[in-house]
Order: sequence, then C-alpha cells, then structure tokens
Amino acid sequence: MASTSAAASAAALEAVQVLVVSLADDSPVARDAALTALRDIAPLNPMLVLDCCATVSRGGRRRFGNMAGVFLVMASAVRALEHQDAEREFLRKIAKIATAEIVSSKEFNVDWQRAAASLLVAIGSHDPDLMMEEIFLHFSGPTSALPAMLQILADFASAEALQFTPRLKDVLLRVLPILGSVRDGQRPVFANAFKCWCQAAWQYLGDAPSEHPFDTDVMSFMNSVFELLIKVWTGSRDLKVRSSSVEALGEMVGLVTRSQLKSALPRIIPTMLDLCRKDQEVSFVASHSLHNLLNASLLSESGPPLLDFEELNAILVTLLPLVSVNNGKDEHYVSKGLKTYNELQHCFLVIGLAYPEDLCIFLLNKCKSKDEASIIGALSTIKHLLPRLLESWHTKQASLVEIVKSLLEHQSLGIRMALAELIVVMASHCYLSGPPAELAVEFLVRHSAITDEDLNDLDTLKNEYFQDKRFEMKVSLAGLSELRAVCEKGLLLLAITIPEMELVLWPFILKLIIPKKYTGAVATVCKCITELCRHKLSQTNPLYTEFNASNETPNPEDLFARLVVLLHNPLARGQLATQILTVLCYLGPLFPRNLSLFWQDEVPKMKAYISDPEDLKQDSTYQEIWDDMIINFLAESLDVVNDTEWVISLGDAFARQYDLYAISDGHAALLHRCLGMLLQKVDDRIYVSEKIDWMCRHSSMSIPINRLGLAQGIGLVAASHLDTVLEKLKNILDSAGQSALQRFLSFFSFGAKAEDVDDTYAALALMYGYAARYAPSTVIEARINALVGTNMLGRLLHVQHPTAKQAVITAIDLLGRAVISAAEMGISFPLKRRDQLLEYVLTLMGRDQSNDLTDFNSELLHTQSVALSACTTLVSLEPRLPMETRNRVMKATLGFFALPTEPSSIVESLITNLIILLGAILLTSGEDGRSRAEQLLHILRQLDPYVSSSLEHQRRRGCIAVQEVLIKFRILCSGGFGVLGSYPTFKVNKQIDQGGSRSLSSLPSAFVLPSRDSLSLGERTMAYLPRCADTDAEVRKAAIQIIALFFNISLSLPKQKAYGNDIDLESSYSSLSSLEELVSIVRREASVDQTEVFQRVVSSVCILLSKDELVVLLHSCTLATCDKVKQSADASIQAIIMFITRRGKELREADVSRTTQSLLSSAVSLTDKHSRQEVLNAISCLAENTNHIVVFDEVLSVAGRDICTKDIPRIRGGWAIQDVFYAFSQHKKLALLFLEYTLSILHKEPVTINSSEKGEITSESSADDCILQATMFALNAFMRGGGKNGKQAVEQSYPSVLSGLILKLGSLHGLAELGRNELLRSLLIAFQSFCDCVGDVEMGKILARDGEQTEKEKWIDLVQEVACSSSVKRPKEVLPTCVILSKALNRNQRAEREAAAAALSEFIRHIEKEPTLLEQLVEELCEHVSDDSPTVRSLCLRGLVQIPESHMLKYIQQVLGVILALLEDPNESVQLTAVQCLLTVLNLSEQDAVDPILINLLIRLRNLQVSMNAKMRSNAFAAYGALSAYGVGLQRTAFIEQIHATLPRLILHLHDDDLSVRLACRNTFQLLAPLMEVDGLSLLLSKQYFTSDRRSDYEDFIRDLTRQLCRLSPARVDSYLESAIQAFDAPWPVIRANAVCLVSCMLSFLDDQRFIAPYFSQVFAMLVGRMSQSPDAIVRAAASSALGILIKRSNMLRSMISRFDRAEPSRSSHYGDAKAPSELQEETGEIRESPNDAPVEQ
Repeated sequence: MASTSAAASAAALEAVQVLVVSLADDSPVARDAALTALRDIAPLNPMLVLDCCATVSRGGRRRFGNMAGVFLVMASAVRALEHQDAEREFLRKIAKIATAEIVSSKEFNVDWQRAAASLLVAIGSHDPDLMMEEIFLHFSGPTSALPAMLQILADFASAEALQFTPRLKDVLLRVLPILGSVRDGQRPVFANAFKCWCQAAWQYLGDAPSEHPFDTDVMSFMNSVFELLIKVWTGSRDLKVRSSSVEALGEMVGLVTRSQLKSALPRIIPTMLDLCRKDQEVSFVASHSLHNLLNASLLSESGPPLLDFEELNAILVTLLPLVSVNNGKDEHYVSKGLKTYNELQHCFLVIGLAYPEDLCIFLLNKCKSKDEASIIGALSTIKHLLPRLLESWHTKQASLVEIVKSLLEHQSLGIRMALAELIVVMASHCYLSGPPAELAVEFLVRHSAITDEDLNDLDTLKNEYFQDKRFEMKVSLAGLSELRAVCEKGLLLLAITIPEMELVLWPFILKLIIPKKYTGAVATVCKCITELCRHKLSQTNPLYTEFNASNETPNPEDLFARLVVLLHNPLARGQLATQILTVLCYLGPLFPRNLSLFWQDEVPKMKAYISDPEDLKQDSTYQEIWDDMIINFLAESLDVVNDTEWVISLGDAFARQYDLYAISDGHAALLHRCLGMLLQKVDDRIYVSEKIDWMCRHSSMSIPINRLGLAQGIGLVAASHLDTVLEKLKNILDSAGQSALQRFLSFFSFGAKAEDVDDTYAALALMYGYAARYAPSTVIEARINALVGTNMLGRLLHVQHPTAKQAVITAIDLLGRAVISAAEMGISFPLKRRDQLLEYVLTLMGRDQSNDLTDFNSELLHTQSVALSACTTLVSLEPRLPMETRNRVMKATLGFFALPTEPSSIVESLITNLIILLGAILLTSGEDGRSRAEQLLHILRQLDPYVSSSLEHQRRRGCIAVQEVLIKFRILCSGGFGVLGSYPTFKVNKQIDQGGSRSLSSLPSAFVLPSRDSLSLGERTMAYLPRCADTDAEVRKAAIQIIALFFNISLSLPKQKAYGNDIDLESSYSSLSSLEELVSIVRREASVDQTEVFQRVVSSVCILLSKDELVVLLHSCTLATCDKVKQSADASIQAIIMFITRRGKELREADVSRTTQSLLSSAVSLTDKHSRQEVLNAISCLAENTNHIVVFDEVLSVAGRDICTKDIPRIRGGWAIQDVFYAFSQHKKLALLFLEYTLSILHKEPVTINSSEKGEITSESSADDCILQATMFALNAFMRGGGKNGKQAVEQSYPSVLSGLILKLGSLHGLAELGRNELLRSLLIAFQSFCDCVGDVEMGKILARDGEQTEKEKWIDLVQEVACSSSVKRPKEVLPTCVILSKALNRNQRAEREAAAAALSEFIRHIEKEPTLLEQLVEELCEHVSDDSPTVRSLCLRGLVQIPESHMLKYIQQVLGVILALLEDPNESVQLTAVQCLLTVLNLSEQDAVDPILINLLIRLRNLQVSMNAKMRSNAFAAYGALSAYGVGLQRTAFIEQIHATLPRLILHLHDDDLSVRLACRNTFQLLAPLMEVDGLSLLLSKQYFTSDRRSDYEDFIRDLTRQLCRLSPARVDSYLESAIQAFDAPWPVIRANAVCLVSCMLSFLDDQRFIAPYFSQVFAMLVGRMSQSPDAIVRAAASSALGILIKRSNMLRSMISRFDRAEPSRSSHYGDAKAPSELQEETGEIRESPNDAPVEQ
C-alpha cells in the first residue's frame, strides 16, 4: 500500500510538473490550457502546485518563458490555502521568489511583474505582516524596486482595505524616512500609493465608523506626508509629480486635522488651480481634488468654513475661464471636457452653498468685466446654479436681468451662446418680463436669422452680426450654426412650454417679421406665432383686440406685403412657405373681411403643391409655377377685398419694402410682379406713374432675374395702363441713346463696359415685349407696327452676353405672340418685317455658320431653345414664309436633333421647340399640293438619319418629329375632306391652322392636294417599318402612328387611273380602319403584345400598298434588314416574309432576282447569327412563293464560291450557306434532297477507328478525321433543318442515332484526352442538333454545359445525364436503346464500354415494364463488375442499385453481395461507390436480406471509417447509422456489440476536421442512441452543444456523455478506454486531442478505482510523456486539460504533503524524485478517494 501511494504521489507530482512546464509552451492555446488546469487543481493541493511552480521559477524568466503564468498559478494557489496550511516560513520563501523577480527589473509595467505583484497581494491576504516585512526589506537603501513595492502596497490596500488600514502606521513608519530621497521619477508612484492608502482608510471608516484607525502617531505621520506633498512635491517641475501629488492630497484633506488643513490652504490651493489650467486629464484630476478640498474646508461638520469668501476669490477667478473652455459641444469635449466641467460646477456649487449671495455678486461683477472667458464662465455658472440656488438668489433677480441686458449686444460668439442658453433658463424660472424680456426675445430672433448663405459669407457675418476686427480668427462656421440652432430651439421653448412668456411674445413678436435683419428667422417666428395663436384660440381670446391695443406693432398691410413676398422660395429652410401660409390663416382677423374665408379655401391648395420638396424638385419649372400661384393668390385677394383705399395702402407697403431684399434675389423680382399686379387694379394714373418710376429706381438691369421681374411687372401694369407704360419706355429708350456711343468707346477704353449696354438693351427689350404681351389686343396693332417700323430691335442685335440675347429673343417672341393673341380675339394683322426678325433671331441664336455640336453650354442651349420658340412664333405669322427663309431656318436648326441628352431639362425643351418649328414650317410653306409634298419629303429625308440612329434618344426625337410633321400635312390635305383620325400633337397656335385653312379654302382640290406618287409610300413605309418594332415604347407608338398617317393621307387624295386596277378601295379602307384602331389600342394600353401589334401593322400595310410600291419596298429592304437596332431589323425581315408570302405571286422574275440579291446582301452584311437566319428564312420563303429556280441559282452560285475559296469554320459570323440549308430543310422537296445528300456522305465515308488493344484508341489518317468532320457538319445541318421528312427519319431511327452518338461520345473523349478535340467538337455540334431536332431541350442544355469536359468523371456524368434526359422525354425508346448498349459492354475499346455502362446505369431505372430485359441487363451488369476498368465496375454497381423499386426485392440479395464484395475493392473510388450505393439500397432492403451479411457489412464499414478520405469517412459513418434499422432481429446482440465497439471512434469523430464527417457522425449517433440503452443519452443529444462546432461545446458534451457511459458495465467501459487510448496514435491531431479529452473524462467519472488503476497510470504516463510533447498545439492543450481533470478527480494531490525541503535544496530540483512513467504502470495499484471528494461535474 505504501509503494502504491508513493507511486501515485510521484505521478501526480510529475503531472503537475508537466503542466507547469507547459506554461512556457510556444502555443497560446496550450499555455492557456495549462494555466486553466493548474488554477483548477491548485485548490486540491496548493502546496504541491506552489512547490512545482517555485521549482521552475528559481531560474527566473531567463530560464522560463512564461513567468507571468507561473505567478498567476501561484497566486491562485496561495488564495486557496487553508489558514492552518499558510505557514509563515513557506509563504516567506514564496514571497522572496516573487520579490526577487520584481527587483530584477527597473520597470514595473510588464505582465510577469504584475503577476508577481498579484502573488504578493495574495500572500498578504493570509499574512499581511509577512508580506509587508518582505516588502519592507527593499525599502532601505537605494533600490530600483522601491516603486514596485509601493505599488504592491497600493494594490493590497485597494484589495484588502480592512487589513491594510490598521497597519498603515507601520507602512508610514518605513516610508517616511525615505521620502526625502525619492527622485522625481518615482514620486508619482509614491503619490499614487498615498492616494490608495487614504482611499482604504475612507473605506475602513465607512465599514467601521465607530472605530478610528489613526492614533496620534499615525496622524503625525499623515501630517508629515501632507506637509511634504504640499511644500515639496507640489512644487516639482515635473507635471506628472504635481498632478499625482494633488490627486493624493485630494484624498488626504479629510484625514488631516483642521488646523493643519487651514495652514496648508494657502499652498495647496494655488497648486490645484495651476493644474486646473492644464490639459483635460490633469485638469479633471485637479478639479476633483479641489472639489474635495472645498468640501472639507467649507462644508465640514466639525466647524465653520476655513475660508472667507474673499479668500475664495482667487479660486473663482481661476475657475471661471476654465468653465468656458470645458463647455464645448463638439465630440472631443463630450467624453473628457464634460467631466471636468461637471467637477468645476460642483466646486461652484459648494461655494454657493456656503456663500450664496457673495457668489452671486461675484458672478454678476464678472459678467461686467472685459475678459471673454470669465464672462462665458460666469454665464454658464449662473445657468448651472440658478435652479439649485433659486431661493437664495431670488433677491438678485433684477441684477441678473440687468446683466443679461448689458450683454445682449456683445460681439463674442461664446458669450452669445452662453447668453442664449441662460435666457431660456431664466425665462423658465420667471426671471424675465417686460422690456428686458422683449430684448431677450429679439436677441434669440436675431441669431435665429443667420442663414446658410450668411454662414458662407464672412463679410456679411462680420458686418451684420459681429462687429469685431478679429472676427475671422474667432468664429467658426460650426459654432455659428450651433448658435442658430440653440436660439431657434430657445424661441420655440419660450412659445410652447413657458405660459408666462405669452404676455411678452404677443404681439411683440409680430414686429420681428418686417425688419430685413430678421428675414432668416421668419420661419421660426411663424412657428412661434402659430403656437401662440393656437393657445389663444383655445382660450377663446381674440387676437385683434390685443393687436389693436398696441401702437408699436406693424400695420396689417406691411405684414401682408412682407409675408407674400417671402413666399417666393418654396424650398427655404424651415418650411418657410408653409409656415407663412399657416400664419396668414391664423392672422386672418387682422385683414379686411372675406380675406380669411378666401384664404381658407386657397391656402390648402398652395400647401399641397409644396408639401413634398423632393417631388417638387423633379419639376424644373416649379419656381415659375409657384411664383405664378403667388401672383394669382395676390390678384384674387385684391379682387376679394375690393377696397381701393386698402389696395393703395398695400401698394405703399410693397413700395416701402424694396429695401428689404437684395436686388440679385428672386424676392425682389417677385416684388416687382406683386406691385405690377396691384397697379393693374388701380385706376389712378398719377399713382401708377409714380410707382412705375419707383419700380425702375429700385431695380437693376444688370441682374437677369431682377430685369425679368421688372419687365413682367411693367407688363402687368400695361394690361390696364398701356399708354402710360409706353410713355415710360420711350423715355427710357431716349435716355439710352448714348449707349451706342458707350459701346463704341468700350472698344478703346476700359471705362465703359459693353455689359452695361447689353443689360440696358435686354431690359428695354423685355419691357417692350411684356408690355405688348399683356396689353389689350384692341389697341396693340398700331403700337407694334410703330415699334417694328422704327427698327428699334435692330439696335439690340449687338448684345454679347447670353442672358441679354435671351432677353432680346424673348422680346421678339412676345411681339409675335401679341399678334397671335390679337388674331385669336378676331383682330388679325400681319407683322411687318417678319423675315428680318427671323434673321435677328437666327443671328442671336448663333447657329447660322457652324453645325458643330461639341462646343455648347447650358446658357447657349437655353438661348437656342428660346430662339426656336421665337422662330416658331414668327414662322406662324402672316405673310407666308418664303423658300429661302425656310431653307435658312431649317439649315440652322435641324442639327439640334443630335444633341446629347444632358442637361436633360434644357435639351428636352429645345427639341420640343424644334419639332413645333418644323410643323409650323410645313404648314406655312408651299403654294400647291406638289410643292408641299416635296417639302414634306425633304423634311422627312432630312430626319431619316435620326430616325434610324443607333442612339435611342435620337430615334425618339426623329420619330416624334416625323409624326408631328405628318399631322400638320394631314391638316393641309384634309381641309376639303374632313379629318379621318385623331392623333396627339404638340400645342401649336390656332392662328397657324386658321391661316393654313383660310389660304387653301379658295383653291381647287386638284391644285391643293398632292398625288399619291409624290408621297413615295414604298420607300417611306420601309423607312419607318423597323421603328414599329423598336426597343423603345415611345418610338414604336410614334412609328405606328406615322404609317397610319401616311396611308390616311394617301387614301384622302383623289383617285388616279394608275391605281385603278391595283388598289381595292374597300379592302384599303378596312385595313386603314384596322390600323387606326390599332393606334388607339397602342396609345391606350402600355402592356400590349409587341409581336401581335407589329403583325397587325404589317398585315394592314400589305393590303394598302400598290404593286409598284411593294416592289420598291422589297428592293429597298437592305437598310431595314440591317437596321442598327437588332429587334427592329428582325421585325423588318418578318415583315418582308409576310409581304412575300401574301403577294409574292405578283413579282416578276427580275423582281425576284433583285429581291434575292438584296436579301443575300443583307445576310452577308449581318454579323448577328439570328438576324442572318431570319434573312435566309426570307430567301426560303421567296423560293417557295416565287420561282424557286431563280432563287436557287443565286444561292447556289454564292455557296459554290464560298466552299471553294473560304475556310468555312472561320468565316466571321458563320457560314451563310449553312443557314440557307436550315431554311431549305423546312420544305418537303429541299429537306428530302438535303437529307439524302448528308446520309450518303455519312455512309460513304464512315469513320474508321482501329484498336490494337483494349483501352487504346487510334485513327487511320488525317483524311478520315476530315471526312468525319464533314459528315458531322452535314448531319448537323440536317438536324438543324427541322424539316418534316428529316424529323420523321430521325424519330424512326432514334435508338440507333442516340446509341451511336453516345458510344461515339465515349470514343472521341478518348481522343480528346490525347489533345485531339476537333472531332469531339464536331460530334457535340451534331449531338446538339440531334437534341434540337427531337425536341429534347434538357439534353441540349446538358451537352452545352458539360460537353467539352475531357476529365473522365465529367464526361461519364455527361453520358448519364443524357441517358436520364432521354429516358424522361422518350420512355418508349429506352428498351431498344438498352439492347444496343448492352451489347456494347463487350467491345474492345474501354471508353466505349465506359460510355455504355454509364448510359445503362441510368436507363435501367426506366425498364420497369420489361422484366425479361431487366433480368438480362442485371446479369450483364453483374458480369461486368469484375471489368478491368474501375469506372466500369463502379458504373455497373450504380446501375444495379438503380433497379426499379418494384423489382429490387427480387435482386436485392444479388445487389448486396456485389456491394459487400466491392467494399474491399483495391480501388478507393470503387469502395466509395460501394458505400454510397449501400446507403441507397438499404432504404429498399428487407430484414431477411440484410441479416446474413449485417456483421460483415459493419466490419467493413468500420475499416473504412479511418480512411484518410473525408468523403469516405462521412459515408462510412452514415452507412453505419443506416444499418441501425436492421439491428432488431436475430443479429441484435451482435449488432449492439458492434455499436459499442465503434462508439469511441464515433464520439471522437463528432469533432472531426471535416464538416461532412461531423454531420454524419451526429446523425449516426442519434440513430444508434436508442439501441444502446443508456439512460439520459437522448436528452444529451437534444442539447445545443451536440450540434455546435465550437471546441468548448464539444468538450462539455464529452463530459456529460462520459458521465452516462461510466454507469455501464466495467467490461464495456474497458473496451471504450482501450479504443480511445488506441486513438492516441490517430493521424489527425484533432482526433488525438479528442481521444485525450474522452479518456480523461471517462477516468474522472469511474468509481471503481481498482478497475481504472491500470488505465489511469497508463494514460497518466502517456499524457505526461508523449502527448504533452506533441508537435501539435491542440494535442498539448488537450493533454494539459486532461492532466488537470485527472489530478482534480483523483485524491493524489490531497494525499500528498508537499513542502519546500527546508533541509535539502535538492528537494526542489526540477523534477524532484518523481518516478518514470513505466515505473508508475507497475507500481500503481489503487487510487484512493477521500469521502469528501466529489466528481468534478455533476
């Protein structure tokens, strides 16, 4: 027994030593595992662990690489020591080890030193005196370890305050003598120690308040330290020393005597204040200490304050600026500065609680100082203290208000920010009322008015807000933006949350709307007014009573004028427009009666328009529309008022407010229009004249927006006062007479600028234009004629600036529109010098000399758009446009169709204006029908390049232009016959249509109408037909309408003899009706079938065309079939086919020949294969419906040349003749001839492949390869043809063709493996054609995807997929195909046998209804499972497994026998196939069939479970689990034994490296668990850790599982242990680690010590030896964890008494006297367990 115990002790010692050594492992995982294990076992025998750790630690960190881990383990062990075991000498030696390491380095921040310190602190928890004695040894004399020792004492004080505080006297007794010699570098450590000691004392006093730990000596020592810190250390030059000293003093001030504290205050306060001025970290420490000092000095319960308020003055003066510094709002200050700010405010609060009135007076005086930081600090402090000292400061309310008033105009941004916050606080506590409150509100409004534009304009901010020379250096944009946000929020808080402020705000706040400087705050002010009005209305308190009672508020007219103009920007910040409209409704009682009711109806409409800003931005004209809505709102409001006196008063208000807006702002332009609209309602001419002068004086002609607003305003006035306006304009023109001289002088002098002249002319032109536009039509003719006759506009042509050009062009356009408006009113007159005005416009447009589109900008495009609109207006006027002018206009404008799409808003407007212009040109040019038709064709042919462009936007523009031009032409042609249809069009002036019809009504129809020939219907139809199938929906719609318009026009023309026998009018009108109905459908429905629409269009056109028109259409088909849009080209070809099919018999031979040439030319030109195929189909159709001999002559002549001269496979885009063959094969005669030819070539030139030996493939000659390629090419053409006869032949020979292709596929893949891929490619093409011919799309996809794979597995899979696809599509063909392929299994070529086996393995599933063939096929497959090709063997087995279920029971014994045999096949791939097939066939097997071979299957699967192939392992485990269904019969006992034999391996692979193996093992475990009859096993498998992939979860599962398994019989557990121990040699590191974990857990849960002793010693020896030294980190980590588990579970450590050998130093040598592992196995017979020991896991 003694020897057994000794051996166990030696084993435990060796294990602990191994774990300790593992602490220095290279792997962090292994180190952590050893550390965890040692910490776990340390409580079992702390002395042994300490002994082993002490052994390795004697060499220090030079010999041991992880001293930190050693010391951490020792610290855990020391904490676990029982009181009786913590012998002083033993602890002393351990302490010496730790201190020896600490003193060996000059630093104290490395991890191993911190760990050593934690060990000393742990020792101190048992024997504080011992620990302190050991530390005190290093206090005497100069030593580098002194700071480390002090830090240890500090840590000990923090951890054990109750033990440390009574010993503080001893500590101070030893520390004080050396304080005087401490260098600055070490003083922060001493100061930190003092801080921790004082904190411990405070904790001691808190836990034991009745006991005072300090006697007179301690107090004396504390006073000495206190004096030293104050007098010496706080005066150090080192900031860190001063900071740490002040931090320590902050904790000591409450522990020293009041007398000493009072005497120290003059020294300590300046030091703390000096540190408060440092950076954030130091400032926080100092302010916290100062807070403690003030608490101890001013609020102590022991006596009165130690400082008078006068003595606090220095503190207050210092801290106030610091408050402003630490009151920042940016992110940097949120984390650091805010803490310091709070500590500073705590200091002020302490002073305020002691001296409230004195502090208030001091802060108020500081607010009067000139120091910005002090003022900001004082304001922030008042804001902070006011709610807390409210009662104490109540008498100072007036003084506070006065101070706020005095600072309202201060220029500092920081002061304004603090003031804004203070105003809100004071208002919330009722400190503001009367005029001071109004000043405060004005202050908030003024700073809420800072706009985004102001933030970007420093000059404005400097002049308007901050009159400070150093402004640029002081103000940041972020700070200004924040100030604005604070003031806005403050205003809303005053209006919403503080009822007392209502008396201040109303109606004072109305005054703040008018002044210019508050413009930016109007939105916020309106919100406040809205809230106030809502509150008043809820109290039924009328607004107007209070309003009228105040004489200082603005009158309603000023308010209305101001708010209306401010509506200008609907996207202004703060939803300004919406807020103004809301306020107008609330202020309705202030205005004349009926306005409120009118606004209640109109305001919601205006709000709705601007409710969605993002949607509003999508409309480029939103600003113009919104301004018009404002003007209409104003006009209707004036009409509702109907009070001349009020209107004049409002006009005066508008006039007074010009100074409120910048001239360059849109508000000033809107103000011009508002005043113009108001003057339109006034009859007083003198008043109107004065206001016009006023408008001109307050405008700027150099600013386009203001110039336009003035012109529109003058125009609005002209609607009622035309003569007055014209008189004013004449005066302006006369005064501008010297402008020409100024322009002339500008070329010689820099004094006069040409831009000024441009501005004057532009403004003058616009004013004339708008005056004419708005003037009454009854009096406008003479004025316009006089204006044009004086050639005043000619003087404006020399303007250079784009906006000036636009203004002049707009004026010309407005003159023309005035003439048109007069015509609409029945007052028609021609515009004199119209052509000259057109020249003016083209000159200003800048497009007359060059068509270069590369140099343009937005301003130029806008100018050109305006010019096109003006051209349209002028062209539409009488007299009729001459030919020269027309050509000049078209040449200058048509190129705009090629403009890019961006900028979209300008370009789209320009194109729209251009299209309208073309329509106007057509309507107003030409004298008779022929000339107009010629003009029409001229325009259309000019548009053809854009109609057929490759760019979608150009096609869209071209088609829309053609459509609009045709609509105008139809108007001309239908004047005498009525309108035949209705089509959408752009809005064109009525005067155009009226003028056109008026000029034609007096002429005979023969003279007015053109002939049908002049329309060139064949050519035009072919030009627009491709667009009917365009990719763009808008282009399609336009093209269909174009064709309908053409035939509508043609049928409206007089009948001609030439078409008498060619056109059936009844059919034509019916087709036209169908076409027009189709137009309506297309316009109405967006989701119409495009193909159906196009076919209907073509059908109608086919009837509507005459014979000659059809011939012209077919001859000109080349461009259409080669259209740049593929979809359109394909549709054009389909249209040609329909034309030929329906009317081909009408063509002559010459027409057929020329048409064939055109189509072949298209086929050669087209590179797109599909498009070419469509063209050649048209050729086939032409051959069928016309003289096919002519067609064949043309096609065959081209084919012959190609075959003789070209390398056909390399022809770009493919060989066209091949596509011709495809087309011909669709016809009976051609298909027959083509099939006979290809079959004859195939049979005449067979492929000869010789094989001297099996598996070798050779070819006779290269000529044979060429023959085979040609045959495949011809067969491909035949298969692709799709002819009826050819398809019938393929259908009849389907088995032979498919079998031959499959076998050839195998043989040619053999050649492809040798690098000869040409034949394989040809075969695949033919095979693909075969799939297409028989309609097997799936097979075609399979071939296209994997056909060219040369790897054997890939092409075998390909053959199987082909066979599967064929079986699904054609089940009736499986039987004959299998007959052919089964014979092929005996061929000599290995590749062909493999192809046959692959196909048969799939086909066998589909011969369920042929038992005879199935039996024969099973015999063939069973016979060839011994083939020399592993692939054949595997495929035959796969075929056997796929026998139909209805027949499987018959052959199950045979199949299982084959599987059992192949499980031991020498080829691994065959073995894997056998395992996979076993998994498949077990689902269909009966118990009787499996029972005879069940055990053999299990044995063979167990052998495969250790395969290095992860896929093999996963399938073997899965099959093992599948066999669990058969373990219930006669073989149950044997099966269960096999389960238990495999269980350890299954458990180990639950955490395999491969995921598939893990999943298979989990599933198998779940299947086998019910058969094992282990209690609680199912519950374990249902927990989350069973399915987890984490290592820790797996180890938890192992522990719970082994707890259940250990309850089984000893024999069973014995087998488990043997299997698991054998896995220690597994080839996978993770499995070895799993085995270590499993074995250790099993040994830890077994109760029979005699049974497990041999295993225990064996495992212990292996873990200590081989496993702990494994090259794999995961194994070493597992070994460490296992050692910890085993040691913790056993009683070895508890039975050992390990101490340092006090007599023999060798006792602590590296491994002591531990015995070798081999000796342990022999000597260990029993491991005792004490009664108190419990399992590790319960």
